[in-house]
Amino acid sequence: MTAPTKPPHSSPADGPADALAGSPLGEDLHAPVIDWFDEHARDLPWRLPEAGPWGVMVSEFMLQQTPVSRVLPVYEQWLARWPRPADLARDAPGEAVRAWGRLGYPRRALRLHGAAVAITERHGGDVPTDHAQLLALPGIGEYTAAAVASFAYGQRHAVLDTNVRRVFARAVTGVQYPPNATTAAERKLARALLPGDERTAARWAAASMELGALVCTAKNETCHRCPIAAQCAWRLAGKPEHDGPPRRGQTYAGTDRQVRGKLLAVLREAHAPVPQSALDRVWHEPVQRARALDGLVADGLVEPLSGGLYRLPLT
Repeated sequence: MTAPTKPPHSSPADGPADALAGSPLGEDLHAPVIDWFDEHARDLPWRLPEAGPWGVMVSEFMLQQTPVSRVLPVYEQWLARWPRPADLARDAPGEAVRAWGRLGYPRRALRLHGAAVAITERHGGDVPTDHAQLLALPGIGEYTAAAVASFAYGQRHAVLDTNVRRVFARAVTGVQYPPNATTAAERKLARALLPGDERTAARWAAASMELGALVCTAKNETCHRCPIAAQCAWRLAGKPEHDGPPRRGQTYAGTDRQVRGKLLAVLREAHAPVPQSALDRVWHEPVQRARALDGLVADGLVEPLSGGLYRLPLT
């Protein structure tokens, strides 16, 4: 395993990422985490060679804010129906919304459809290998571009999802939770921790993510199973409780999100335009119901037709 190139030594006061530049900590973390991953990684379909870059991309869209257990059946059905980007691009965007089912955050389905159209038109139907080209696709941000480049093509990129950020916050920074939104300091730390060679860096990205998903979890972390517990700054400090801004909770019952989900469920199950009266029956509060429906139309998830009819989008 090739060690990362080290920047010039900085004083500890410069922060965790700068302190790492003159320390072997990053190197000390790589081998135990990757070895743990080799033994304990889950057998997931998007990790198989036959999944290909498109399978990796689909999984990354689906896994955002959605647990693996809910993604698996939808992922399998999706790839069976649309094994290549061009297959999805040929269908109406509303079919992507329909197939998305109850994964939540259905705008991801529209974005994935838009990415498939762009891949078909700009790249001959093949998911591009270049990070900048991935980032230029509609609906793809820095995280997804880095994840696809790393997991599908074995490239060296800092892949920062919630699980990785939590592992780095605890193991290196010594705090229980990362900030609510990714910061420049976290990105700098992630780059400082990257192994120098591409193959190891890609493995490190997957391994640190899996460690956060299975061991260094948000609640009830199992430090006795952690391969880097002996080096973890948070554990060594006595696991001080979080003292930053309150962590965002995710409520669902009674929210506009719930109403949107109920409205979309009616439209997904229908293969003809749906009258307003059918949508009115899904939620008792008319103002909230109208607001949710207007939001779905504004987001391009629902298409209004004349005569008070609605359907999933065709274009």
